[in-house]
Amino acid sequence: MSHGFKTVAIVGVGLIGGSFALAIRKAGFKGRIIGVSSPATIRKALELGVIDDSLPLADAASQADLIYLAQPIQQIIATLGSIDAHVRPGTLITDAGSTKAAISKAASVIKRGRFVGGHPMAGKESRGVEGADADLFRDCPYVLTAREPLFEAMIERIGARLVLLSAEEHDRLIALASHLPQMLSTALGSVLTDNPAALQVAGPGAVDMTRLALSSYDIWRDIIATNRESIDAALVACIERLQQVRAQLAEPAMEQAFARGAEAARALRKG
Repeated sequence: MSHGFKTVAIVGVGLIGGSFALAIRKAGFKGRIIGVSSPATIRKALELGVIDDSLPLADAASQADLIYLAQPIQQIIATLGSIDAHVRPGTLITDAGSTKAAISKAASVIKRGRFVGGHPMAGKESRGVEGADADLFRDCPYVLTAREPLFEAMIERIGARLVLLSAEEHDRLIALASHLPQMLSTALGSVLTDNPAALQVAGPGAVDMTRLALSSYDIWRDIIATNRESIDAALVACIERLQQVRAQLAEPAMEQAFARGAEAARALRKG
């Protein structure tokens, strides 16, 4: 798998960046994969065979045909502000950030290279390159904010499902589908913490519903900061629906609420 790319630079060789490197290699990419990350991460990535070698950002950017930014959101924004001077004309720069509007705005300074925003809807509880998995993206949605045929072909080869959205629509929808579940899980965990006796009788439902509450705030700080308005709108919609459910506790309409909830749950499980 070359699709026009001979050298790929992974900036941020953690779970997502490392998994992307393994995924394209498994899909047949024969070129060079350069890692840009902390010394400890680079040592581990080389030991695991995730990357071929490592360079400082400026050197890696000057040699790559594809630059994949898999850093935290604010670091992606900072990198976009400095990288264009080092890339060759036409180099494709993409990212894996969890929000898109702020990153796309930061990418407006890119002139020599070309930028397309991306967000693979994949992950796992473990962090770091040690958890990198060549199949992490398989059957998962992979959002792009613009058409990019060469990269789209790469996404198809690693088994992901392409979804095209504007940066603003991505942030609105992801607030509902991803950020709202995190906020609800965090809130539920907080309620249970205030009522510790309830933990003695909690079953699998509570375990399932609080899984996301284990997420690190270090990751979510940037997400909240760059998508606050959409998250707030999602919370408002959910609070309104919870108020309706509360009002229906003793009403026949509660059956309809269960039916509507089950409809979405079944659709998600069908993929």
